[in-house]
Amino acid sequence: MSTRPRLARSVPFWGLLVVSLATAAGGAFLLTSKVGSLTAVLTDNSATAVDVYVGQVIAIIGGILLATGIIGVLLTLAVAALATLRPVPPVEVVEPIDWKAESDEVEAAPVAEVAEPAVEATPAVEAEPTADSKAAAAR
Repeated sequence: MSTRPRLARSVPFWGLLVVSLATAAGGAFLLTSKVGSLTAVLTDNSATAVDVYVGQVIAIIGGILLATGIIGVLLTLAVAALATLRPVPPVEVVEPIDWKAESDEVEAAPVAEVAEPAVEATPAVEAEPTADSKAAAAR
């Protein structure tokens, strides 16, 4: 019996996929937003040194994050492909149970008789008749 969980229930596998997708999405957002703002300020000639030099570095960081996320997704796909190559233990074939053979072997055990405890009968104490019971008896 394999002690490794199936891939569909593996928390590290799904964690790798979620983090990779989030990293790729964050990198794509940084890259597109910064390149878009750089294009806008450079075409209208209002770019400052901070826009140009810091914007380029942020765009590069966004590209690195995007590439890292893509590599993570590809790594997740590779792990999923390798998990299908893992050997599966053979299914144990069990013969059908012959219930007649088992019932022949087992004999009924003798049942011991259990004596019931003696219960003493106690005489019922009659209560004095009430007015309601006298009226009911009279009817």
